[in-house]
Amino acid sequence: MKITPLADRVLVKAQAMETKTTSGLYIPETAQEKTQIGTVVAVGQGTEKVKMLVKPGDKILHDKYAGVSVKDNGDEYLILKMDDILAILG
Repeated sequence: MKITPLADRVLVKAQAMETKTTSGLYIPETAQEKTQIGTVVAVGQGTEKVKMLVKPGDKILHDKYAGVSVKDNGDEYLILKMDDILAILG
């Protein structure tokens, strides 16, 4: 299935969560924090009021509880509004 975001929406593949701390301790899945970093997969065409500032391949930081989770072929994605994107990571 191909997912194409509409209007001011962005399709993002979430970055894998850390399973181990820097000191070497393993974090159980129930205690892992939801990641806020992802890679843009597809971008909607925008609207008259909202200009799309990201492009596919950009690494972004987004609001912690923003977006709608979508699964496709075992991969997990988020569909976010452009306003929910906080920064492009370089």
